[in-house]
Amino acid sequence: MPSPDLPTAPSSKVSTATPPPSAKKGLFTPRTLIPVVLVLLVVIFWLARSHASFDWRSLVRQLRSVSPVLILIAFACTYFGYWLRAWRWAVLLAPLHKTTTRKMLPSQLIGFTIVALFGRFADLGRPYLIARRLQTPVATQLAVYSIERAFDLAAAAIIFSATLAFAPRDMPHHEAFARAGILSLAATLFLAVFALSLRFAGKQVARIVASLLRPLSEKFANAASERIHEFSHGFSIVSTLGEFFSALGISVGMWLVVAVMYLETIHSFRATPSLANLSFAATMLLLATSLGGSLFQLPILGWFTQIALLAAALHGFFNVPLESATACAAALLLTANLAVIPGGFLAAHLEGITLREAATNPAP
Repeated sequence: MPSPDLPTAPSSKVSTATPPPSAKKGLFTPRTLIPVVLVLLVVIFWLARSHASFDWRSLVRQLRSVSPVLILIAFACTYFGYWLRAWRWAVLLAPLHKTTTRKMLPSQLIGFTIVALFGRFADLGRPYLIARRLQTPVATQLAVYSIERAFDLAAAAIIFSATLAFAPRDMPHHEAFARAGILSLAATLFLAVFALSLRFAGKQVARIVASLLRPLSEKFANAASERIHEFSHGFSIVSTLGEFFSALGISVGMWLVVAVMYLETIHSFRATPSLANLSFAATMLLLATSLGGSLFQLPILGWFTQIALLAAALHGFFNVPLESATACAAALLLTANLAVIPGGFLAAHLEGITLREAATNPAP
């Protein structure tokens, strides 16, 4: 996921710039709704034609057989994961502004609710909401957001690569997954070394990269050097190794909680042995598939594409019947993406802000 540009000299006051008129019109205007509706109709028509033999009664039976206890555990994991996100934000922000996890939690719930409803492009609502709540510069929160994304990538890659590298031998396509895990682990270690290099020697790394790229393109070399400087400035927020390992530990724990949430949701389908007995390694593969599909999530339509992607992975990789795979994918969408919505509405009510305002005009 691309990181936002980080100003090198943020203002000491929260930005009060008035958003452009187009931002005030809201996310759902006739101009933006028409393409979404047309694409949705095309998808529905294609599904109806290509899956004419789809057994909808079997899908309903699968949903009725779901274990409510395991679904409730998955819901609890989801909200615990957002609490860990709030804790990590407070840790990353500590060198610049002391705050608490409790103060960070409402903005996390509201932020991920507007992402679930309005699409991935609304994700920047979180740093703006926190800037307004704490009366801090928006640039500071954007820097924290950028570093948060880096820790997310690192933690997810560590868990994913280690799990696949040591996947059980009876797992379908074991050799391919183990090879992918080893390559992913090597890439993770490389990224970790590169991130530490940016943190402690960002100027030198930028100069080396620019010198290597300059023979190819002067413009590209300068752009790469500037981007590295920005990331280095963002990493400077983490001022000590203790803060670094604290944030990394919270990130790994958070993604393990997310993995448990996926596992409990999948195992809740007790009537389908291929789902009830799915391994942790297979679950991590589904989690990686879901993350890839959510990078460019569209409003509402993204729910259906996410279900289709997860159902295809379950059906193709693990031979889960299509009806069961679709039901499980819908349950995963509910626990992973939509479960936050009630909490987001409640947090927005307590904060005195509407979700539309948070998504379209979050700046103070």
